[in-house]
Amino acid sequence: MQAIILTSHGDAGVLQLQEMPRPEVRPGHLLIRMAATSVNQIDIKIRQGLPIGPELPSSIGCDLAGVVEAVGEGVNGFAPGDEVYGCATGVKGVGGSLAEYVVADARLVAPKPRSLSMREAAALPLVGITAWDAMARSGVSQGEHVLVHGGAGGVGHVAIQLAKARGARVATTVLSQESADFARALGADDVIRADQEEVADYVQRLTGGAGFDMVFDTVGGANLDRAFQAACLEGRVAATAARSTHDLSPLHAKALSLYVVFMLIPMLHNRQRERHGRILRELAGLVDAGRLRPCLDAAHFSLAQAGDAHRRLESGSVLGKVVIDIA
Repeated sequence: MQAIILTSHGDAGVLQLQEMPRPEVRPGHLLIRMAATSVNQIDIKIRQGLPIGPELPSSIGCDLAGVVEAVGEGVNGFAPGDEVYGCATGVKGVGGSLAEYVVADARLVAPKPRSLSMREAAALPLVGITAWDAMARSGVSQGEHVLVHGGAGGVGHVAIQLAKARGARVATTVLSQESADFARALGADDVIRADQEEVADYVQRLTGGAGFDMVFDTVGGANLDRAFQAACLEGRVAATAARSTHDLSPLHAKALSLYVVFMLIPMLHNRQRERHGRILRELAGLVDAGRLRPCLDAAHFSLAQAGDAHRRLESGSVLGKVVIDIA
């Protein structure tokens, strides 16, 4: 089979197409003939050397959509020919999804949403589970006021839709008019141009100065401090990028709760992996009910163009998800 192999960490140029042996199915796993994958920020960090990736040389990439080729011993509920999707590859101990075939833990995989193409399905698992975790762990509920930082991004655009599905009023921050239009089309009730309006101003304008019940920060860095500023008294903040140093005084002053979301933990620590399979089934139900849709960047890439796909995401000009077609 053909696969994109990483032999050393670095820029997108280190991703090279090579011929590799097709993997063999093993107990508890599925052999999947890949149709598509997507590029996530964590894939870029792993490519650059974040020490949670597979031992090199290896393929990388977490998301997958494809067709079951073979079922390993002890696996129930899947059969050859099933269309599936999941986030199951590309971390320590597991080769990545930039390949024509992958072997995936069946607990991390679910039937593909019927109403999605393979390309669309490949875009959803990592960002969908991340946004789901943020909403579930922070307890977003009917009638609450939620702020999503970075609503035009991969996680953010799903988070807007999931918060709406839970009955929340949703505001989101963006950095361009194109992103603002994109977020409104997803159902955002209020769109904030973060490059034009200060936190105190939009908190006053949208909440009467009280703050948001839950703030979901998908941006990180100094923006997490803005999330603390935007939350209401005894509010909640969820964050996907908290590898940074912050003054926690605002959390104490407001009695805030902080939820750090790192959806790769089940894969890295072999902990509650079946939960991800359940979430994927829930997401598929929302998709097929017309309440959730992953949005894809307009650019198309083949497996051989994986490096270009990484560069596209790194450009910062992407709306939705960058997808790589494999078959």
